[in-house]
Amino acid sequence: MKKNQLITIICAIITLFCSTIAVGQNKEIDSTFKMPSHPRLLISHELEEQILENVKRDARFKQVHRAILSEADHVLNKPVLERVMIGKRLLDVSREALKRIYYLSYAFRLNHDKKYVARAEKELLAVSGFKDWNPSHFLDVGEMTMALSIGYDWLYQDLPQSTRSIVAHAILEKGIQPSTNNKYNNWLNVTNNWNQVCNAGISFGAIATFEEHPALSAKLINRAIKSVILPMQQYAPDGAYPEGYGYWEYGTSFNVMFISALEGVFHQDFNLSAQPGFLKTADYLVNMTAPSGKPFNYSDSRAVAEFNPALFWFASKLNDSGLLLVTKKQLDEQMPLQNRLLPSAMLWGAKLSLNNIQPKTTQFWIGNGPNPVALMRSSWTDPLATFVGFKGGSPGISHGHMDVGSFIMESQGVRWAMDFGMQEYESLESKGINLWDTKQNSQRWKIFRYNNLAHNTLSIDSTFQNVRGNAAFISSADNGLFMNAVADLSSLYADKLKKSIRGVALINKKTVLIRDEITVGNTDVNLRWSMVTPATVHIIDKHTIELSYKNKKCYLFVDAQSEVKMKTWSTDPGTDYDAKNPGTSIVGFEVRLKADSEQAISVFLDAGNPLQKSFSAKSIASWPKK
Repeated sequence: MKKNQLITIICAIITLFCSTIAVGQNKEIDSTFKMPSHPRLLISHELEEQILENVKRDARFKQVHRAILSEADHVLNKPVLERVMIGKRLLDVSREALKRIYYLSYAFRLNHDKKYVARAEKELLAVSGFKDWNPSHFLDVGEMTMALSIGYDWLYQDLPQSTRSIVAHAILEKGIQPSTNNKYNNWLNVTNNWNQVCNAGISFGAIATFEEHPALSAKLINRAIKSVILPMQQYAPDGAYPEGYGYWEYGTSFNVMFISALEGVFHQDFNLSAQPGFLKTADYLVNMTAPSGKPFNYSDSRAVAEFNPALFWFASKLNDSGLLLVTKKQLDEQMPLQNRLLPSAMLWGAKLSLNNIQPKTTQFWIGNGPNPVALMRSSWTDPLATFVGFKGGSPGISHGHMDVGSFIMESQGVRWAMDFGMQEYESLESKGINLWDTKQNSQRWKIFRYNNLAHNTLSIDSTFQNVRGNAAFISSADNGLFMNAVADLSSLYADKLKKSIRGVALINKKTVLIRDEITVGNTDVNLRWSMVTPATVHIIDKHTIELSYKNKKCYLFVDAQSEVKMKTWSTDPGTDYDAKNPGTSIVGFEVRLKADSEQAISVFLDAGNPLQKSFSAKSIASWPKK
């Protein structure tokens, strides 16, 4: 061993020892902490070597690596970013800044071509020169601070001192200091993705520029460790993320960025990953992906798959490469890799292999918590498998819809029962819609895609679900021939119904059953059962509907005590602010129910052969249970 190498190792050991003393296990950070040299956020020289070795031995990691370098090359000829607002947000610019600077920094660290430093420096100086990063919408600041912090830290040795000073000052003036202003930092006390994103971004700034203001930086990192527990508690007990699939990618990814930074610098995560349910949440996300590759897109989610770098962190942390089964499929199908945190997949996956990943053995997953969800499938490997997702929860959840009791269903490669998901925020805000007021009579619920009339659930007398209502699962079973979950929806219809119990089951890995057991209140009601579908609808008789889509068929059969009226409803927008919904319709039925009566309604969905009308459902009380 060379003398210089030995000295370097000894210095590293001394630094680690001193750091361990300065930050005891699960203790607070103080201003005397000895920061490692740059780069200190997420990456090290040793990790760079591991990444390059992984690129050599694993074709899929090589695919991701090349995608990052290709995008970094593409950025070289783009004009630098400008401070252009879209409505009240600078967020698109902040996200593009994070993507550009992260990709360029990665490209330089892995192949040492100075052209990436030169281009990243232009972006760093451009956004440092913005008058501010829009602290009134602090997500913009959080992402921009993370962007500059990565560039500052990863390129530190190769940036001129003058540039480093400008960038460090911008991080302080436009990122860190606004986060200490009570006018802008209400995100410290919320339980949603804002807390995760903003705390991560500001902490990156504090770590990257620690030496510039050690007392302030230590204070902000300690603040973030305490604050981020609030959203992390929402994963309990099973890992279901309350804001759904799309915001899992946002909130959880930044949460993991924060934890990973702590682990790299302080050699501990201050017990954050031990928060109940957090390490289970990767299973939630994987199970949320249907055989088609599309997600169960309830709440404010889009019906498109996401490539999630955070899964690499969970797979590494848990030593469970099975969590990357969906990721492997996405890579094999040449999914476009556009995630702005894509380099993180290379960092967290450096010791992993995407070869010989075995499918999950369980085909049933249930997550309780603030927005519970049950997910059932007939196979992990058959693209034509039957899949059903079913949710409870409350409209009052962050980013929630009036979709309590809603479900989706796929079979034969077709999503027969679908969810519209979100409408783009700016399309509503630009027309004066108060999208974020969630009170019962707010404008939010007048948006077509957001209320229960456009979801696969019940509506009583065409009224909206109770915003303060909440549906929890009351039973479930991972029974191979009768997987099921049952939720109590009664509080969603408390002024109309005395009881509303909905059970969803996957029978014989083929047929989906939705059963509602209802006790009506003291007045007659009109019950509407709805299901959104992209299929062509043909009402065959009083109990049966045929759905057709690209030469495939699915049959819906209703078994009810009272006479039902089979119907379809249009999904055309009824206002100038509602999004269009081409190629879709709502199918279902209406039934008049007498006051104080008890009713049981079963709906069977089966792709392939018509259902036999003699196929009747047993009471929910007789369903298998855990």
